[in-house]
Amino acid sequence: MTNGLQGKVALVTGVANKRSIAYAVAEDLAAQGAQLAIAYQRLDKERAEDKIQRVTEELKPALLVPVDVGDPASVTAMYRAIGERFGKLHVLVHAIASAKRQELGGRYSDITLDGYTYALNISAYSLIALTREARTLMSAGGSILTLTYIGSERAVLHYNVMGSAKAALEANVRYLARELGPEGIRVNAISAGPIRTVSASGIQDFLDLLHQAAEFSALKRNVTPEEVAHAASFLAGDGASGITGQVIHVDAGYNIFG
Repeated sequence: MTNGLQGKVALVTGVANKRSIAYAVAEDLAAQGAQLAIAYQRLDKERAEDKIQRVTEELKPALLVPVDVGDPASVTAMYRAIGERFGKLHVLVHAIASAKRQELGGRYSDITLDGYTYALNISAYSLIALTREARTLMSAGGSILTLTYIGSERAVLHYNVMGSAKAALEANVRYLARELGPEGIRVNAISAGPIRTVSASGIQDFLDLLHQAAEFSALKRNVTPEEVAHAASFLAGDGASGITGQVIHVDAGYNIFG
């Protein structure tokens, strides 16, 4: 059985630079034959579009489209552009997460309400917002993927508010999978081990976390963005047609240790 991505349309969010997990996923999906639509964060539109064009040049995406997941009108406009360009969607990759830097350190009990709601809105609720409109383009079924981390299950030092956000994200995966299953739409999450990306640098003492994960993993090493991307392509394709509502750990076996 082939993976079944040839000619399918995949929307990948969260591609900010070539070191991001989202970039590796987009690259692997394209290698498997998917047509790429890449959504980039809408800040200063002209500067953001120029940057994303440079970053994604080698991927040759069929569509670049801005989006602000905190703005429902922006999400609607993104899907309108995808509908006009392709008329359909088969894969959605949700690789969006954000927290205020001051909430990623110090005491958990000092997290502010503003910081808490911001992290959950951008990192967890955004999956619901993106899924709600994606399903209208997935008339033939589809696969929705998101990225999480073991800080949702365990109290990881300095992960703080993002642990709560990822726990909510994983609950969203289960509820959405249950709701969308009758429509042939699968929803899964990949819990990746720590990877040295630009966004991860915002976590205090991240290098210590990276070294610890390698020391205590079954494979005695860290995972690579490419390994996470291979798992994403599998979950996106026909080979994973019976898998939904799951959190798949791609962390070199770190999660099996107490």
